[in-house]
Amino acid sequence: MQGIIFDFNGTLFFDSHLHYDAWRLYSKKLRGHSFSDDEMRKYMFGRTNADIIEYAIGKKPDTEMVAKLAKEKEAMYREMCLKDRKNLVFSSGAEKFLDFLKENNIPRTIATMSEWDNVEFYIKEFNLAKWFDIEKIVYSNGKIAGKPAPDIYEIAAKNLNINPKDCIVVEDALSGIESAYNAKIGMIIAIASIENDSLYKNIPYVKQIIHSFDEIDRKLFNTKTISNTH
Repeated sequence: MQGIIFDFNGTLFFDSHLHYDAWRLYSKKLRGHSFSDDEMRKYMFGRTNADIIEYAIGKKPDTEMVAKLAKEKEAMYREMCLKDRKNLVFSSGAEKFLDFLKENNIPRTIATMSEWDNVEFYIKEFNLAKWFDIEKIVYSNGKIAGKPAPDIYEIAAKNLNINPKDCIVVEDALSGIESAYNAKIGMIIAIASIENDSLYKNIPYVKQIIHSFDEIDRKLFNTKTISNTH
């Protein structure tokens, strides 16, 4: 493999429970009752805010409604993050793994369906510029189709100047895994941050299930070749 693309939420940062809590509260405001666990899994993770709001209210919202409701929900989520600062950290093994990638000049980026306000928050709180070229991060800008469409991973691979078949993607969401598969990513690794391993075991194109970034074999990357070419 020549490079790696990370989803962010529930992957580099184990925050899925906060998104669960924020969307449960906000979905109750939107439709009178909260999303169920199954709805959260199918219609929230990896989706754009526009997609989630459309599902919650049962009709296509206009641009102004999406902008207003999304800002309210994401502000609620970021407030939850800041109230739990001791857990506002990279997931287990992630920082050490990012150091390895940087030291060996292995191309890497983030592909997240978070919108810019959240991405900007992550850049600051996690000092992402230490490991990532901020310009190459792909996020929900209102123009990219939500996962499971392949667009976000196709764009991320293009930003790294690598063929998708030569990339690893690390994902936690089913829609994200489908997105990576649809983008013809060469190796998909599922990280079980909030879900049980059984959710991923019957997906034939998931090559590994991990719980920590310490579990990713560094030998997947030909570091000698990469170091000589980047």
